[in-house]
Amino acid sequence: MHEHVWEFRDPYEWMARYAKFPPMIVTCAVDGGIQGKESHPALPELPDEIAQSTKEAYEAGASVVHIHGRDPADFTNCTDDPEVYREILGKVREKSPEIIINITTGGGPTTTDEGRVAILDAGPEMATLNLGPDMERFELAERKPPLPHPREAMVVDMCMPFTYGFIDRLAGVMFEKGIKPELEIYQPGQYWVSRGLAERGLIKPPYAHQLVMGVQTASYPTPWNVLNMLQELPAGSVFTVAGVGKYQWPLVTMGIILGGNVRVGLEDNLYERRGRKLKGNGEAVEKVVRLAMEFGREIATPAQAREMLGLSATPSCY
Repeated sequence: MHEHVWEFRDPYEWMARYAKFPPMIVTCAVDGGIQGKESHPALPELPDEIAQSTKEAYEAGASVVHIHGRDPADFTNCTDDPEVYREILGKVREKSPEIIINITTGGGPTTTDEGRVAILDAGPEMATLNLGPDMERFELAERKPPLPHPREAMVVDMCMPFTYGFIDRLAGVMFEKGIKPELEIYQPGQYWVSRGLAERGLIKPPYAHQLVMGVQTASYPTPWNVLNMLQELPAGSVFTVAGVGKYQWPLVTMGIILGGNVRVGLEDNLYERRGRKLKGNGEAVEKVVRLAMEFGREIATPAQAREMLGLSATPSCY
């Protein structure tokens, strides 16, 4: 077993490895599929904006970028058009030549199952794979002119209806296309799903699990639940901690301390601290890198991250 894949649940191994953990992969979720510039002017929407924001995160220390493409006809919605994604991915690769490109299959409230499959035709290196349904209700701020595609404030009441059958289908398409799935774990019961995928050979180690904490109907975003989620982490896994909103900074700090990887970015959290918004995705990465260095964690280069995740050493071309 490679040195970066170890028994995260074993306190004796944690003590033996502390201060010589594997390098820490930083993922930056630069945009997201729901809120846009009405929530933060630095949230990228256009392909050029996504590429520039990714460049800032890359230069700050991110090895992975997570991307949602926007519908050119309505920036308030995600797109499922692989041609739009290819344009975005090409611009991202031009500005950030080594970064690992990870795109959504969750999409947004209007994304269909067929759209989630179609997105994969863009040929990313990684893609998210939700391991169960995601139910949420929240209010979106009014989008005012001169922003394009203005709309009233609204309440979103949504469910992404991921089923066993559809998860198998998405995993199968990713396997056929050579796309590494990032396994999105919202609560520990979803390990039933990831273990089933592994048993049927639809995913291969190292299994990239991302613990998504703070989303409605997910596990509560507490330190205790981070530890509990690790108790069921399948052997042969690497893990990333993602905290949403005000819970981001304490939870990614848990990820740093526990020897895992972390995700930051404007998709998940707009604030550097209470009362002060982040300047952009680059500042979010700068902060988590600074926190990691305080705990003696080395930041993974894209080349190291590729090896740790079992990806090709050669960045994709678009």
